[in-house]
Amino acid sequence: RLMFELPEEMGLIAIAGRQTQGKGRGGNVWLSPVGCALSTVHITIPLHSNLGQRIPFIQHLVSLAVVEAVRSIPGYEVCHSNLSQNSLVTAGNKMFILLILSFSFVFSGFGFNVNNSNPTICINDLIARFNKEEGTNLKPLTADCLIARTVTMLERLIDIFQEKGPNGVLPHYYKYWVHSGKQVQLHSEDGPSAWIVGIDDYGFLQVHEEGKGIQSVHPDGNSFDMLRNLIVPK
Repeated sequence: RLMFELPEEMGLIAIAGRQTQGKGRGGNVWLSPVGCALSTVHITIPLHSNLGQRIPFIQHLVSLAVVEAVRSIPGYEVCHSNLSQNSLVTAGNKMFILLILSFSFVFSGFGFNVNNSNPTICINDLIARFNKEEGTNLKPLTADCLIARTVTMLERLIDIFQEKGPNGVLPHYYKYWVHSGKQVQLHSEDGPSAWIVGIDDYGFLQVHEEGKGIQSVHPDGNSFDMLRNLIVPK
């Protein structure tokens, strides 16, 4: 209800130190241990705008914003961070969209592991590794700092997208993306092979299947299992 009382240019953000019953899409468990940067941000997008016509791109803008939140800090530009289809290696995001009149009210939840070495590697682990290998003395980062920087960077990326469309952000996005040229199996482990070629004009994953050309894969009917390189129907 609060979002309807706010001025159009104002957003909301909810921040959690830990989630005990987090849920992802398709019944997946959303792991949210202490040390992660966890938040859900409310964004209002005019429907008749570049981004309003391509809402799936928001997940890519959020992922790129997380990467740039770290890499835009002086001295941290060379720390290793890569993007995947819906997430960072150390982050993830999910969306809920409400369409009312001429606006999309988007709730984008994102989380990334800043300072917890379990169950996977965290950003500060990468910084410590970089310091050891390169003889530098970069300071560990905090979750609140990176959430603030992510939201600021997201606002800038949205402005760029609204002005220039996909071509305004995709070259930068592909700079960190890890999937280009990766071979995947469609439907099952014994299914036909395809190669990931990029993102289409509406923000959906594109794959090239031999004999069938390039096709877009929509997340409402498919799931991308990165660990097994599978794109399967839900």
